[in-house]
Amino acid sequence: MKPKKTGFSRIIQATRCSIAGFRLAWSGEAAFRQEIYVVIPLICLSIWFPVSAVEHLLLVGSLILVLVVELLNSAIEAAIDRVGPEWHELSGRAKDLGSASVLLCIILAVLIWIVIIVDVAL
Repeated sequence: MKPKKTGFSRIIQATRCSIAGFRLAWSGEAAFRQEIYVVIPLICLSIWFPVSAVEHLLLVGSLILVLVVELLNSAIEAAIDRVGPEWHELSGRAKDLGSASVLLCIILAVLIWIVIIVDVAL
């Protein structure tokens, strides 16, 4: 077993692992790329909305939450696929539940954006 890093070296190693995770998600997860293509322009667009800091945080945070849950869903799928390629009811349930969580986050983000934009327009 490798000795665990501590202190600042642990932070550097954790950052390297996170960057590797982003690269894996970008190269291997079409859904993550599609969401990035929507999230980045929306974050840029949100800068021009005349909203409070809290509303801006809700707009951006809801989009970041979609990406976070997508990454977790991808991790679940990778772990399930590591177990074996054969179909199993529990594997299917785990993947479906992960997918449902992404959908709920997307619905939440859409609702937040609609409510704030309608409020600004009125």
